[in-house]
Amino acid sequence: MAALSVDVLFDAAVRIQLLERSITITFADNTIRMKFPTTRRLAEFLDVPHYYVLPYFAMMEQEELVTRAERVGILTTAKGSRKMIELMQTKYPKETDEILGSVIFEGILKKG
Repeated sequence: MAALSVDVLFDAAVRIQLLERSITITFADNTIRMKFPTTRRLAEFLDVPHYYVLPYFAMMEQEELVTRAERVGILTTAKGSRKMIELMQTKYPKETDEILGSVIFEGILKKG
């Protein structure tokens, strides 16, 4: 079983998006927001019980990294988006570029 932390959950979120070849990005109020996988999807991906993930989401909300939107799901805040973009740039640049394309990825890097 994986040792959990906020960093592990963010890394898993990026890997899930890359694996599923789906990154949902919203531009609003001069901010980039990214859709975060559900708590159940993260738990399944990390092979841990669902209830292990929930306290970390509470921490991420408290640290203003993510926010829950009714009928939309979990979205990153500006701070959370920067964290996610940094992971994409440092650990998974090739994979991210393959999905987003270099123009969009570079634009997000500049904006984030």
